[in-house]
Amino acid sequence: MSKRQESKYKIDRRLSVNLWGRPKSPLNKRDYRPGQHGQRRRKPTDYGVQLMAKQKLKGYYGNIGERQFRRLYEEAVRLKGDTGENLIGLLERRLDAVIYRMKFVPTVFAARQFVNHGHIKVNGKRVNIPSYMVREGDVIEVKEKSRQLPLVLEGSSSGERDVPDYLDVDHSAMKGTFTRIPKLADVPYPVSMEPNQVVEFYSR
Repeated sequence: MSKRQESKYKIDRRLSVNLWGRPKSPLNKRDYRPGQHGQRRRKPTDYGVQLMAKQKLKGYYGNIGERQFRRLYEEAVRLKGDTGENLIGLLERRLDAVIYRMKFVPTVFAARQFVNHGHIKVNGKRVNIPSYMVREGDVIEVKEKSRQLPLVLEGSSSGERDVPDYLDVDHSAMKGTFTRIPKLADVPYPVSMEPNQVVEFYSR
């Protein structure tokens, strides 16, 4: 179970963005934060901007706790190249993120639960760890017995989003290949993400 108990739509309202680009988001009707003072507009400080960037990126992936997210940041620092780009690459390599991108499930929240329940195979072996890091060339598939589940049928038929080009997916076989680690520009975020602000936040 996720430590986060709030509804995903409460996350939308708290951050004042339609984080997943879904038509059901309350932000489509009320583009302000919840609560008595939700409609007040204040210019954020540099710290506020960095914190918001972190909360958006962390919230988008649905179930990542602060400790786990910080570990991903520290791993991104150790890798060669731009830390912000490395962080995006690590987040997109998570198994729950990959099956969400492949449209095997309709939401990132469903993705974590789906993996936890043992419905996914990587290179022919069952993997039930949502944070499992997928590598280039790995083949991810939905177990044969799970392919007709309503959740899977809803995800694969959804017209809300497209499969990005760093994944090669065959929905008739419910199987896909992680072809390469994406850069920020490759990832189809519905809202603007600023990983460099996240780096600044943790570098303080």
